[in-house]
Amino acid sequence: MHVSSRLARGVLVALALSGCRVAARSTRGTTIEQRSFGRTRDGVDTKIYTLTNAHGLVAKVTDYGATLTELWLPDRNGKLADVVLGYEHLEDYEAAPFYLGAVLGRVANRVANGKFTLDGRTYSLATNRAPNHLHGGIRGFDKRVWTGAVSGGAVTFAYTSPDGEEGYPGNLRVKVTYRLTDASELRIDYEAMTDKPTPINVTNHSFFNLAGSGTILDHTLTIHASRYTPANASLVPTGEIASVIGGPLDFTQPRKIGERIEEMRAVANGYDHNLVLDRAGDSLSFAARVESPASGRILEIWTTEPGVQFFTGNRFDGTFPGVGGVKYERHAGVALEPQHFPDAINHTDFPSVVLRPGRTFRSSTVYRFRTRIMLND
Repeated sequence: MHVSSRLARGVLVALALSGCRVAARSTRGTTIEQRSFGRTRDGVDTKIYTLTNAHGLVAKVTDYGATLTELWLPDRNGKLADVVLGYEHLEDYEAAPFYLGAVLGRVANRVANGKFTLDGRTYSLATNRAPNHLHGGIRGFDKRVWTGAVSGGAVTFAYTSPDGEEGYPGNLRVKVTYRLTDASELRIDYEAMTDKPTPINVTNHSFFNLAGSGTILDHTLTIHASRYTPANASLVPTGEIASVIGGPLDFTQPRKIGERIEEMRAVANGYDHNLVLDRAGDSLSFAARVESPASGRILEIWTTEPGVQFFTGNRFDGTFPGVGGVKYERHAGVALEPQHFPDAINHTDFPSVVLRPGRTFRSSTVYRFRTRIMLND
């Protein structure tokens, strides 16, 4: 979400929920443009890709961290705003500690004490969020330059993580594909193969603010999850799976994110919890729905993953100005990250994150966007 007027488009998009008018569909398809995004401190050139669908919705992604940097959507009056937190400059992504919009890996979320045992061998990882390993380590996928390619209205980023990188075994070949459809969906597909057994748990770490500014405490949230994984003081699961019903993590029915957030201050200073999605099988299934009452923008998340990490930007404190001067205050965005459970490699009762040679890891997440059109508008 950028303090910028770079995209001054006079586009009126009327997407609607059932019972409201719906804009005519175009078959023009998604257009993609690419340009330079600058050179890294290590001297590597990067690119940024602009995807525009038939309705004028715009998503921007860069090969630095396979990162979603911008997503421009209309409100109920047709006014566009960038609804994901991000920066305008490559230098900010290199320096910022918040993983904004990036692909996380090899293992997103936490690995307890930076250690795991696989096939009888113990591996040690960086404890970059002491005492634990977080989001792939000191230089995870979010700080790597991927190889980008455009094909069929999509952008695919590829990266090969060499054996031993950040302590992980095996040469892991990863692909991430972003596609912006004329149905106003942003789809992310993940694929990976390895030559040695290795854990993998990748996700996108975008923070959404459907109002375009302010905090997300007044956003209405539904999560299709009646259970969660309780965690210790360093946010590592205890191994238990417990009910959310009646507690502050109960979003099985729509309610404001800020309604009970004060009850979650003691450990995480807000929400930073893994919820276990209510689903059967591994097909694409409904995970969560967010709505901004101020703008009328609505986001639905569908995924093949078994869990979703619900995080309310508790670490933002307004002190990282960046090259472009963008500062984010606490709760400026909400991240809903479809993924396997934290520390799953150390919990045999959790869905497995182990990928073996000859197998292909696949995961998909779809972000569906709508705008509520008020009947009396």
